Amino acid sequence: MRKIEKAMCLAIGQKKSWKESNTEVVYQPEVTSNERSCIEYAKVFLFGNHIGTFVYSANRFDVNPVTFSKWPTVTTKSRLRALGAKV
Repeated sequence: MRKIEKAMCLAIGQKKSWKESNTEVVYQPEVTSNERSCIEYAKVFLFGNHIGTFVYSANRFDVNPVTFSKWPTVTTKSRLRALGAKV
């Protein structure tokens, strides 16, 4: 795993927004309509394109299929694999 991917995974684990070079993590807690619960997720971007979302409550990473189909590059695959996605 590359240094940037380790930092990306660390940011997700610490529930923090982070950006370095071409990769960005945006941590977004959202209060639900009943204001009793909070849905937490982190969106991952590569070159400004949303490549996937980590959902904390389900402890899973969801790949954005639209972006992946447009840019199935080695870098995109590497970032997704670092997050546990099967690509």
